Amino acid sequence: MCGICDAVGTTNLHSIAKNIAATQARIADAARAVGREPDSVKLIAVSKRKPIEQIEQAYAAGLTNFGENYLQEAIPKIEALSHLPITWHFIGAIQSNKTRAIAEHFHWVHTIDRSKIAKRLNDQCPSGKTLQACLQVNVDADPSKAGVDSHHAAQTLKDIDELPAIQLRGLMTILRLDADPLKGYNRLHDLFEELRGDTHEPWDTLSMGMSRDYPEAIASGATHVRIGTDIFGARDQPELK
Repeated sequence: MCGICDAVGTTNLHSIAKNIAATQARIADAARAVGREPDSVKLIAVSKRKPIEQIEQAYAAGLTNFGENYLQEAIPKIEALSHLPITWHFIGAIQSNKTRAIAEHFHWVHTIDRSKIAKRLNDQCPSGKTLQACLQVNVDADPSKAGVDSHHAAQTLKDIDELPAIQLRGLMTILRLDADPLKGYNRLHDLFEELRGDTHEPWDTLSMGMSRDYPEAIASGATHVRIGTDIFGARDQPELK
């Protein structure tokens, strides 16, 4: 396990493994409560502001999908863990000057919110690689959140669908803190169904739900939930800008 116990001690290892088991059980319960199979929901461990050793712990406990928000923090982690079969998901805001590195290092991009960014990712994607992608939608029309307006989602999808290195898989959202999660996530689900005929298959991904509300997201059809705090605990370092 890459010297995990020596690096951080068995207490942390057991704690993260226990947290993962509890989270997976809660995901399974939420899925079964609405007649879904537990394995229809993929758990993305949000490892921003967490050290490599804790990602190794989560991997040792069975997780293979990890989400990162900050490029400058993520690249050293991805490079250090390149020997492991990890799928890396970029889930942060995308600046134009970061698209090349995102295209080179990540397998999934959940936060495409405009055609310009999609085109840059497409043009800078390594030869032979296809980025799996979601369109980020601001279902709350929250001025503090990124994401395309629901009314403009169809046209943005059509623009992106012409890009050969971008495989659109579905939609992603982050709700306002004070939003009713069931209402918000149901709006994204309804939009997902409305747009089903406007893009090529596979159209199979609803990336929504975090530690505070992922059972509601699963009830609304989430296929990918992005969980950080419930796995790794509260962030103990300041946010990167």
